[in-house]
Amino acid sequence: MLTEERYAAILRLLEERKAVTVVELTELLHTSESTIRRDLTSLHKSGRLYKVYGGATALSSHYTASEEDMRTKNSLYTEEKIAIARHAATMIRSGDFVYLDAGSTTLQMIDFLSEKGATYVTNGLPHAARLASHGFKAFILGGRVKAVTEAVIGADALASLKGYNFTKGFFGTNGVSVESGFSTPDADEGTVKGEAVSRCKRAYVLADRSKFNRITPITFAPLTSAAIITGRLEDKKYRDFTTIIEEGDEH
Repeated sequence: MLTEERYAAILRLLEERKAVTVVELTELLHTSESTIRRDLTSLHKSGRLYKVYGGATALSSHYTASEEDMRTKNSLYTEEKIAIARHAATMIRSGDFVYLDAGSTTLQMIDFLSEKGATYVTNGLPHAARLASHGFKAFILGGRVKAVTEAVIGADALASLKGYNFTKGFFGTNGVSVESGFSTPDADEGTVKGEAVSRCKRAYVLADRSKFNRITPITFAPLTSAAIITGRLEDKKYRDFTTIIEEGDEH
């Protein structure tokens, strides 16, 4: 396959998937990792995609209103999510009053928690069950259960949040973009997320590479409201808007 043919194939795949890995491209295009890395570097320099750690993302912000269920989410970008979750878990200290948002990466976080001197509040059904089974002091918000994300949402959840003042909060997101901040497809879930963010002294959004340059219908918080914990991020523009904590960074 000629170089320009590979370029066209890579860009077609990005248009469909919005994010691809080097490993995926080597298998799909039947070529070496070194060739794919050179291709991605050239396409990045020419402004046709964003080269990120381990792969590439589409250049323009992608808009989507769809949302996967928890089982599907848990199967996507698993290694990156685990690395992000492990790093986030080290930020909790004794005496912290912590909010854990519903979501697949925040759920992974619980397996790495060691601080039994903290108190945890969540709106995620699997999160509450896992926290309790690990012996942590945990509370769950009351309210309506959203089946797709297994999150507690609605007016009762908002009312529960009004009495809390968190030292730290860890949040999932469906989209991260300069234009629209942190976003989610569901208005009720977005309202709960936004209220929880506002009640945190320090808020952190856990985002794998697929979430960047992506917009979903409801903005729940601006980029300036939370630091982002992620893997290796090559799209440096986000550093102009908030604190970026890459997996493995000292803190």
